Amino acid sequence: MTEPTSPATRIDALEIRIAYLDETIETLNSTITAQWKQIDALSREMLALRERLDDAEAKSGSPITNEPPPHY
Repeated sequence: MTEPTSPATRIDALEIRIAYLDETIETLNSTITAQWKQIDALSREMLALRERLDDAEAKSGSPITNEPPPHY
């Protein structure tokens, strides 16, 4: 049989679990924040590259395509 646990023991166990859960939540929060910063930076970089490509296409007068050369 299992021994009956006192309310104080159960409360202590719950407090320990809560402490670990708080630590896990903080770790996940910081990880998600870092990922969003990286996603934001990459999105801005992609937008800048797209603008550069559009400018290059406008200056050349013809859109840049990925067609194979005529000898293929």
